[in-house]
Amino acid sequence: MQYPYSRLAPFIQEYIYTSGWASLRPIQIEACRIIFDTSHHLLIAAGTASGKTEAAFLPVLTIVHEQPSSGVGVLYIGPIKALINDQFDRLKDLLKYADIPVWAWHGDVTQSHKKKLLEMPKGILQITPESLESLLINKSRDLPRIFGDLRFVIIDEIHAFIGSDRGCQILCQLSRLAKMTGNVPRRIGLSATLGDYSLAEEWLQGDTSQSVITPTLQSAQRKIQLLLDHFYDPGLVVRAKGDTRDQAFNPYHFHLFRQTQGKKSLVFANGRTATEAAIAAMRDIAIAKGYPDIYHVHHGSISAALRDAAEAAMRNPETAAVTAATVTFEMGIDLGHLDRVIQLESPPSVASFLQRLGRSGRRGGISEMELICVEDRPTGEESLPEQIPWQLLQCIAVIQLYLEEKWIEPPRSMRYPFSLLYHQTMSVLASLGEHSPAALAEQILSLPPFQAISQADFRVFLRHLLDIDHIEKTVEGGLIVGLAGERIINNFKFYAIFPDTEEYAVKHNGKAIGSIIIPPMEGDRFSLAGRIWEVNEVNSKKKSIDVKPTTQSVTSSSWRGTSGDIHTRVLQRMKKVLQETTLYSYLAPSANQRLQNAREFVTSTGILNHPVQLLDDQVCCIVPWIGTIAFRTLERFLRSQGKAALGLKSIKARSPYFLVARLGKCSLETLRYELQSLSDRRFDVEEFLEPDEAPTLQKYDEFIAPDLLRKSYIADYLDLDELRSTLFI
Repeated sequence: MQYPYSRLAPFIQEYIYTSGWASLRPIQIEACRIIFDTSHHLLIAAGTASGKTEAAFLPVLTIVHEQPSSGVGVLYIGPIKALINDQFDRLKDLLKYADIPVWAWHGDVTQSHKKKLLEMPKGILQITPESLESLLINKSRDLPRIFGDLRFVIIDEIHAFIGSDRGCQILCQLSRLAKMTGNVPRRIGLSATLGDYSLAEEWLQGDTSQSVITPTLQSAQRKIQLLLDHFYDPGLVVRAKGDTRDQAFNPYHFHLFRQTQGKKSLVFANGRTATEAAIAAMRDIAIAKGYPDIYHVHHGSISAALRDAAEAAMRNPETAAVTAATVTFEMGIDLGHLDRVIQLESPPSVASFLQRLGRSGRRGGISEMELICVEDRPTGEESLPEQIPWQLLQCIAVIQLYLEEKWIEPPRSMRYPFSLLYHQTMSVLASLGEHSPAALAEQILSLPPFQAISQADFRVFLRHLLDIDHIEKTVEGGLIVGLAGERIINNFKFYAIFPDTEEYAVKHNGKAIGSIIIPPMEGDRFSLAGRIWEVNEVNSKKKSIDVKPTTQSVTSSSWRGTSGDIHTRVLQRMKKVLQETTLYSYLAPSANQRLQNAREFVTSTGILNHPVQLLDDQVCCIVPWIGTIAFRTLERFLRSQGKAALGLKSIKARSPYFLVARLGKCSLETLRYELQSLSDRRFDVEEFLEPDEAPTLQKYDEFIAPDLLRKSYIADYLDLDELRSTLFI
């Protein structure tokens, strides 16, 4: 091998040789050139299993090996603990013959392990944003010693951070760390799912002076094999005891069982409840038919031991295993060869579709995925919009947007992230102590996410925190954390910017199973870890639940589901799916038949050309084909303007698909006219909110001045311009 192989450290060359690598991959060669020959930041955007991790670490470890740092030399930030654990094991293997320690730091790591790093900081630290926040607050005096000679920051799965509060939190953390240590390390971002590289480069650069280089390589065309199936769910299927006939089971659940039977299968669902239901149903069928229990669940509410068991089962090449997972397995955890990847319902986005598709076909193989959409069997009483197969259409739209255009949703950043502003202001005061108002403003408003926040807004923000005793003024005029603020920041949940939920620990015979959010009553039955449990006792003080296994049906939900924003491009492509006559090759017969029926139905109703339709004398529906933010703006317009000006009695929405309005005194023609005139009329969007309304949507919004919350909601959660440009009435 030629350069850059010859430039790598001897222990890395030995690792490459003993691992049987024929050559370095193109992305690894380019990454080495940029790291070795320039001082720029690096964005590595390449497909799953393309060698991104090694592309970052091979040159970085070489430099740290040749020029050992006096503290931590490499900071690796990962979105989830499971990914950090996976990378930790891979790095330990790579560094077997090098004097470079690797440290994992997150909630499941013991204090004794963390203490060793603090005593002798060296090598690579792998950490979550939440644990890094804890370090900034609790170990501020030690940070110059720990990170004063930091050379590189590697941020994995950056698509999961860009445009999110956690991503903004990371940018704040790196900026604060640089100020505290006087050191600006190089940054390396890794992702397999990016649409616009320039946006990712801008995010990665943050407030540093170095520019970002993204190697552009001629990538091989990904080979994809898709199957989209459709089922009507018959609802509760009563099976006689001992009846093991195929037709005795729910056909949808039995299909899942057959598709994964005896295989290494990964089943993705869009929520924890769906993962639990799928695994519980497949396990029930397997037990009834006398097959082994090879079923696992992997999500954030499962105990660490059970998550580890699921990961180990999926990596074991000798045995079959089936795991249902949420986003936790969407990341780059190495699971080895998978026989089958299944997606239940539509992926929430094109980006998510690509991430999940990339879990199969690793190392040059064909990427295969079966997608399954399920509808309740029609009763004949459904309204017009309820007869449209929304999930099936969204599935096809997501697939077509990628196949036709390679389009991926662009990140949407918040202009006024006041919840994060609270979080970082309190974190800085807790970390560095008393600041004058001017010094605090200079410290906080210079952080990258807060560039749009004015000095005037920051004064309003601080006055409100003084009023509610979250900060207080000293006799010298400085600002410190107040008594009410101390109660917030002294809780370990403060480190996370995402909303925390009160979880109840679930145990059976003293052994941890996981946790649930919605506390059940004694005697209730719920699903967790793919099994059904009956509640013996609820200890509200200890927030714990003692359970026993049961074979009876579930009576209680364990989590409340939330869905992310859907882009307008997806909704518009869903509409086009109904308008065109294309036969998609990946549709199973049942899915194809359901689509043809839907096309005939919408043609007969005229809903595509006339999206405001009368359902009966007093009720109409609006099907606008716009994304979540524009849909929210439309709903706000109707609620604020419609009820008073038009006399609408009620409005119900299934975002972002359709709205149903009870007309009252308003005629259908008047409603259509009002919607058509949206593009011409001048509005103050503040009118779309109630006079005293201040929506609290983020974790710390309850501590923000109401006027600032209104300003944030209007700027970041509504978009009248997009509504006007996309609404077709």
